[in-house]
Amino acid sequence: MARQRRSFSEEFKREAVKLVDLSGASKSGSLLARWYREEEAGRSPAAKASNAVSAEEYERMRRELAKVKTERDILKRRSATSLQSPSEVRLYCQA
Repeated sequence: MARQRRSFSEEFKREAVKLVDLSGASKSGSLLARWYREEEAGRSPAAKASNAVSAEEYERMRRELAKVKTERDILKRRSATSLQSPSEVRLYCQA
């Protein structure tokens, strides 16, 4: 009885290659080695698409981070100056 040929999604292949890179494991397995070579060469269409998305995502995240840092700094300055503000009314409850 013939074995069925396994098929793997592009996402699975990319994740497998990433894990091999991060772990420093051997790439001697023929199938994994081929995926690695394809990823390195950039021949995989999914790899090219993911790189393009990653660049766009990176830029969006960078802009968002800058905006959030600015908002945080504004709030920090506001809270520091509000403590010294004479118009602030504090109520103290004695127990």
